[in-house]
Amino acid sequence: MAIIKQKSQRVGVFIDTQNLYHSARNLYGAKVNFGAILSDAVAGRNLVRAIAYLITTEGGEERGFFEALEKLGIETKTKDLQIFFGGAMKADWDVGIAVDAIKLAPKLDAIVLVSGDGDYIPLVEYLKATTQVELVAFGKSCSSKLKEVVDDFIDLGADPKRYLLGGQKTGGHKRQGGTNPETSGKK
Repeated sequence: MAIIKQKSQRVGVFIDTQNLYHSARNLYGAKVNFGAILSDAVAGRNLVRAIAYLITTEGGEERGFFEALEKLGIETKTKDLQIFFGGAMKADWDVGIAVDAIKLAPKLDAIVLVSGDGDYIPLVEYLKATTQVELVAFGKSCSSKLKEVVDDFIDLGADPKRYLLGGQKTGGHKRQGGTNPETSGKK
């Protein structure tokens, strides 16, 4: 499924931060190395825009995390965690990511979606009519159908030492790697 990636290609990277965070935590007990992911997603091509979609908490503890992403050249878009009567929480950016990808597609040669969420299948199918669509996600938690419809797939689980920070699961136990302020919400 590998494709040729040319330096002249204009690339947009759209990061479903909650999806990536929860996959890394649940599979490996670790945090995500967004710098390594961005580098491999761009692959030496012309980065037009990289956007991470994030959820904010009432306390605002995630501010340092947002600043770290921006230092990497990743724009951040935030929305508040929705808490419903009875305690149910909602924190997703699926529609926002889809709208941004569609709006930016005419200015891009390649769209890199960083998420394993199968809800993006219709988006990928739509974008592929005019744009190369690539996927970056943890293979073990990624929709198999999503992997099938993209033009290229980078499995972050193939090299966890490169793409993760902090503790990794060993024997079913997690080593503590600290907490991440984006832990609020669920995907």
